[in-house]
Amino acid sequence: MNPKIKNIKTEVLSDNWYTLNKISFDYQMPNGKWVNQSRESYDRGNGATILLYNKVKKTIILIKQFRMPSYVNGNKTGVIIETCAGLLDGDSPEVCVKKEAFEETGIKIEKVKKVFEAYMSPGAVTEIIHFFIGEYNDQMKIGTGGGVDDEHEDIEILEIPHDKALQMITDGEIRDAKTIMLIQYMVLNKIFD
Repeated sequence: MNPKIKNIKTEVLSDNWYTLNKISFDYQMPNGKWVNQSRESYDRGNGATILLYNKVKKTIILIKQFRMPSYVNGNKTGVIIETCAGLLDGDSPEVCVKKEAFEETGIKIEKVKKVFEAYMSPGAVTEIIHFFIGEYNDQMKIGTGGGVDDEHEDIEILEIPHDKALQMITDGEIRDAKTIMLIQYMVLNKIFD
């Protein structure tokens, strides 16, 4: 534990969808002085995401869906283009991405590779995202995809040439951080070369 932090007190502000806590604590500054601080921390659990790619066709699979937080923050349609992703909900990250890929795209993928993990917004959200890539082919498309009815998902599946996806980032069409990170990973690691 960090010796520069003590007297942690947690107050639940909301437990409606996920948990929003107010955390008060004493923090020791570099000069040795202790100061009391208070932060809000949103706990929604950890998640996993996967970028599906096809080396032969030089394509990637992304999804398109409505995201209310982006809508209330100025995204006129609220629609985001992103990689398949979901919360772990007790599963391992690998099991999670395989399940999400099938639910969202209809692609049953068996082999995945974890490439890194990251905190996406560590100033306010506890979530760690586990990032994966996985190679697909047309024979793996055995389901319809589109999301889970019980979760009221309305997902459009996009198969995009990888070089077009890079341009979509530049043009502002792809603005989701996890998606940008995985596309850049593919470029940096020369997956399509």
